[in-house]
Amino acid sequence: MAHTDSTMSARQSWIGTIQIITAAVCWGTLGIFSTYLNQIGFSGWQTTILRIVTAALIILVMLPKLWPQLIKLRPKQWLGLALQSLIGVLGMSVCYFFAVIYVGAGPAVALLYTAPVFSLLFSAFLLNESITRQSALLALMAVFGVGLTMLGEQAQVNWGIALGLLSGICYSLYGVLGKRAMHDAHPAPLVFFTSIIISAGILLLLPETYNTYGQLLTLPLSTWGYALGLSLIGTVVPFALYMKALEKLPATRASVFTIFEPLTAIALATLLLHQSLSWIQYVGVILILLAALFNAVLNGTTTRVPRWLERRQRV
Repeated sequence: MAHTDSTMSARQSWIGTIQIITAAVCWGTLGIFSTYLNQIGFSGWQTTILRIVTAALIILVMLPKLWPQLIKLRPKQWLGLALQSLIGVLGMSVCYFFAVIYVGAGPAVALLYTAPVFSLLFSAFLLNESITRQSALLALMAVFGVGLTMLGEQAQVNWGIALGLLSGICYSLYGVLGKRAMHDAHPAPLVFFTSIIISAGILLLLPETYNTYGQLLTLPLSTWGYALGLSLIGTVVPFALYMKALEKLPATRASVFTIFEPLTAIALATLLLHQSLSWIQYVGVILILLAALFNAVLNGTTTRVPRWLERRQRV
């Protein structure tokens, strides 16, 4: 019986690992889909609209199941979730997609991966969590890596670097603000649902949203495929896979495999978009990713799904 349990556990672990890697690969396609949409004529802001609003329409299927929990949320929690959504989802998406335009998909996703470093800083100031010496050294490693990404032959201190870092800051606040709002009290699917729906609700108040979809309707079906890929493959599917994987794997181990996200983005940018980096920029990207990887191993912190969500999902 013990052997059977061990075999089942090993099988579940392998399935969870495959789900994590698949989720990371899906997230890594965001920069590719957004670049294709940019080339067709959509701005970074319009790409953000297509991602969030389309994803919101897809996840409305979750509403009946989550409704009993939604109606129990207090006004203070709704306010906290609104801040989390507008900064961590809407703000991150805008900054990230504009960074892709300025510096390319590879450097943009590397800069996004500074999020765990900013998470440590914000957690210290907003949640009174301590910063260890190891965490401080990893933060310095990431900062040095960012500096090197700015030293390539064509790299310069520009809006792309600034917006890439802002995307990391915004995403780090996704976890910190969510923790302040929910205090580990609600499951990750509820937080994901509200974070997408709130931002989509704000975007639906803007005329630009309807202009964007009007523009989309005049274009070939392949363009619709890019928009759907952005929201379904790059947003909804990876989150669902990640949450299922966390039922089978420890959060720290799961965090390690998210490194496939930037690796996928860099590989696809090279193969499909012919975007290349100088050797010094590759060194910088490697340092940023190593800082994120060590952070995941030592602290259980991941970029895409914050620690507090991971803990709650396993309860």
